[in-house]
Amino acid sequence: MPIRVKLCILLPENIISGISLINRNVLIILPAQDFNEQEYLIIINALERSHVKVFIASDAYALCSGSNGLKVKNDMQLYNIHESNFGGIIFIGGSGVRNYWNNSQLHSIARKFHLKKKPVGAICAAPIILAKAGIITECATCYPDDKKELERTGVEYKDNPIIISNNIVTAKDPSSAGEFIKIFLNELAKN
Repeated sequence: MPIRVKLCILLPENIISGISLINRNVLIILPAQDFNEQEYLIIINALERSHVKVFIASDAYALCSGSNGLKVKNDMQLYNIHESNFGGIIFIGGSGVRNYWNNSQLHSIARKFHLKKKPVGAICAAPIILAKAGIITECATCYPDDKKELERTGVEYKDNPIIISNNIVTAKDPSSAGEFIKIFLNELAKN
């Protein structure tokens, strides 16, 4: 069951009902190499089924390559991102995202979305980017192998599938992706 963080209280099941997400835009950040394909496919399919327009951003100049060979063309480079064009942002995980933990450009992008009170989501190893950007300060979840890196930022690791703090949603691993995207869409519908 997900946790909403203010005082780390349990959150009941989130269901989107009667709220239109048509014509909403969500930005997905993909590592150029070794993104988690399962997370990506679950998330993008759920967004498309909800009639949310998806844009892919990466620093890849050609195609982004998943950990099992899936190729995805990005729509824009990181330097072209303007948070005013999107309702929310999701950072996809995978082993390749570890190369982005200290990326100041991504830190700045995450802070801009957060300051505008737009939903910010990160799954697997990607929550470390948000912690290093300074927008997660209390507790979060991430891929268990990256727990120590999260804790080095001063953020308490919670061994839960999903953690929600303000407008930030973090998820543990690919098995959490389905629940993660439902909760992210619920946060998106609130905006």
